[in-house]
Amino acid sequence: KKIISILLKHKPKAIFNLAAETHVDRSIDGPKNFLKSNILGVFNILEALRYIKKKNINTKLIHVSTDEVYGDIKKNKRSNENFPYIPSSPYSASKASADHLVQSYIRTYKLEAIISKCCNNYGPFQFPEKLIPKIIFNIFNNKNLPVYAKGLNIREWIFVLDHCDALYKLYLKGKSGESYNVGSNINLKNIDLIKEILKVCKKQNISIGKKSKISFIKDRPGHDFRYALDSSKIKRKIKWKRATNINKGLNQTIKWYYENQKFF
Repeated sequence: KKIISILLKHKPKAIFNLAAETHVDRSIDGPKNFLKSNILGVFNILEALRYIKKKNINTKLIHVSTDEVYGDIKKNKRSNENFPYIPSSPYSASKASADHLVQSYIRTYKLEAIISKCCNNYGPFQFPEKLIPKIIFNIFNNKNLPVYAKGLNIREWIFVLDHCDALYKLYLKGKSGESYNVGSNINLKNIDLIKEILKVCKKQNISIGKKSKISFIKDRPGHDFRYALDSSKIKRKIKWKRATNINKGLNQTIKWYYENQKFF
């Protein structure tokens, strides 16, 4: 009812749904909140859009999903939009469920909606439970730098402002009923990412204490080894590509956290 009243009042051209529980570790410890936010939350938005459509208010939904719905991607392959969904964690399963719900409402109720599937984001203001801000916080506070298993798991990283740019372009040019991968083509092993963060900190003259060393911890259950998106569709159809390389992005991110340590 709250969502419907807001939509009726403001009649927005678009809704960007980025609201989600996203931390895989917490989804393993307690999946319930992930199902509530990521599935029921999306259901409530879709129902609100269905209701206002009857009032001749057509609001476009840009639903933000994740590369994790595709599951583990084999070496030398990249997942395109036609890859099967093989989620490995309660988090990725909840996001996959939401994607299917969105697609069903597009087909059944003729809602105008787009699904974007993005790789790992980083940048200022990111919640400290995530890998990059957690490592930065530990460096600032002379704590060890935990990494799962041997640190060989591979992730694709995009600077948050590049992702925002992609989402805005999808709102302007994206075709309803379509899904688009939003990736950077920057794939790094976790251990190499942490080494890059340490290198940037040194260049910025941030002191690194004796305790701030990489320490390997027990791997989490069902840990996907590699994510890698094929983002050729959004480049071809929407004329979008990432603008920020990893060095520039990490420099901006670390500088921001250093100047805003109260955020932690």
